Amino acid sequence: MAADKPEVLLIGQAKPVIVGGVEPFAIVHKLVEAKDQDAFLKDVAPRIRGIAIAYTANKIDGAFMSRLPKLEIVSSFGVGYDHVDAAWAGQHGVVVTNTPDVLNEEVADTALGLLLCTLREFPQADRFLRAGKWLKGGYPLSPTLRGRTVGVVGMGRIGRAIGRRLEAFGVPVVYHSRNPQPGVSYKYYPKLIDMAHDVDVLMVIVPGGVATKNLIDADVLKALGPDGVLINMARGSVVDEPALIKALKDRTIMSAGLDVFVNEPHVPQELIEMEHVVLFPHLGSASAATRKAMDQLVVDNLKSWFSGKGPLTPVPETPYPAKKPA
Repeated sequence: MAADKPEVLLIGQAKPVIVGGVEPFAIVHKLVEAKDQDAFLKDVAPRIRGIAIAYTANKIDGAFMSRLPKLEIVSSFGVGYDHVDAAWAGQHGVVVTNTPDVLNEEVADTALGLLLCTLREFPQADRFLRAGKWLKGGYPLSPTLRGRTVGVVGMGRIGRAIGRRLEAFGVPVVYHSRNPQPGVSYKYYPKLIDMAHDVDVLMVIVPGGVATKNLIDADVLKALGPDGVLINMARGSVVDEPALIKALKDRTIMSAGLDVFVNEPHVPQELIEMEHVVLFPHLGSASAATRKAMDQLVVDNLKSWFSGKGPLTPVPETPYPAKKPA
């Protein structure tokens, strides 16, 4: 009976995979369809046991979660979960899940595509041809990936997938992360600034949040140097955007390829007007097949939880079973 089903609040787009997947075992309340969202929340809040997040731009902080006294789980779309206050959730007995692994290869593919587009100027060459300029002469020679060393900032699942692709391209790889990663043979740099001095490309693929805010700052960009290229596949917040714009204007670095921005979908006009950068509209995992798999993992986490089996992919701040206080 419907009365026996747990009730779940859907935040973001009512995606068919998520809605169709959750409805057989839970009652789904779609916040996006409410004309008066505050009144809607007041009505359903006392009964909500789970949240399904279909769009990561929605901020789920402690104040929001505290309005749901029976909340048990937040199942979020995407690997990054800085839009959820997972620390607050962990302190209040709420499990948070994300959707890792199912997008690793897609994001790594996009990272290599963005790197090649930035160095070889493929988007600019496409525009050159379409504008009829080839009729007047060939496209200028571009920089190259050959002879470069790529420094990967963050050596998690996606960082390793990027590293494997770069190896296949015959490109040396080094990395920086908070700690050396077990099983990783690439040279490890404890200090990001030292790695930036030694490489020609910085490939950024770390989580967002307070700990990585403006990790790539003016000093790092200066260390990267005038032949350096920055590729950001992480979060816009990881890069000091004004410092990057200045570095690009002053040619402190050669170029940048950006898939993410601080205030998406609003991209600084200064970046848009630059011909020597490549800008993607947050395409990292944006294939139909991968997004479907991510949506399904949102569903599977909720289904597993409400069937009593626990979450499939809890985030570190909300381990399951919960760690006992020391």
